[in-house]
Amino acid sequence: MSRVKRGVTAHAKHKKVYKAAKGFYGRRKNTIRAAKPAVEKAAQYAFRDRKRRKRTFRALWIQRLNAAVRPFGLTYSRFIDGLAKSGITVDRKVLSDLAIREPAAFQAIAEKAKAALAA
Repeated sequence: MSRVKRGVTAHAKHKKVYKAAKGFYGRRKNTIRAAKPAVEKAAQYAFRDRKRRKRTFRALWIQRLNAAVRPFGLTYSRFIDGLAKSGITVDRKVLSDLAIREPAAFQAIAEKAKAALAA
């Protein structure tokens, strides 16, 4: 039985790691011993941060909304309470976008929320 030379397989595996390590600094991009653990760690961070991104963006939208409703004499929590009482079901992402791009529309929503709190 003839022996199997594994050079082709090893080269292909290394190539995959190097491709993933492209852009890394120093030996981490071009030495398999340094690149492999660096790529594995990067994958762990990527997995974790895909989950974390959702939290981060929600926090950003909330901060933007809080800043946007302050001129109308509201806080974020009172604004959300007013929206619930007035029956407006618009998510935070859209509200945040409205506050930035369509200030007039956002003002109308804020006024409705404020009116619902007073009633």
